[in-house]
Amino acid sequence: MTPDPQPPTRTHLRLLAGHSKGEPVFEVLPALFLEPGLFELAGSPGLTLGCAAGDVLRVGDDGRFTVVEPGGNLCVQAARRGCFAPESLAGLRDAIGELGGIAEAPSDLRFVVVTVALTAGFPAVEHVMDRWAAGIDGAEWWFGNIDHDEHVDTAH
Repeated sequence: MTPDPQPPTRTHLRLLAGHSKGEPVFEVLPALFLEPGLFELAGSPGLTLGCAAGDVLRVGDDGRFTVVEPGGNLCVQAARRGCFAPESLAGLRDAIGELGGIAEAPSDLRFVVVTVALTAGFPAVEHVMDRWAAGIDGAEWWFGNIDHDEHVDTAH
């Protein structure tokens, strides 16, 4: 009888989100360690583009990454000048929850991240996000893990 393999180890990844004033900017995200350099992302990013919760990533020491296997989720990122109101986040949580997704934000509500299954469909997600953002002055949202060439009309 073969023993059961050990469950993946929970860890955190430091992903390269971009650069500011010539310096790298990193985002730390929860993940599951699969093997050296290979991780399953356990949460969608608020700053980093190109990945979502559930994706299997190959991550270099410099924080650059490649999606080895998509996890089947959309990552939607939203921001505005200033912070979001708690009640606006609650409204989004309810609306996106109807699609089986979750909406999260840091405690200061300076941005919002939505994770929802790709099977929910672009039209349904866009409808929820457009309705939500329309009620918030200066709110903008975008798909954080979809190549703009693959899906037109992603920035709102």
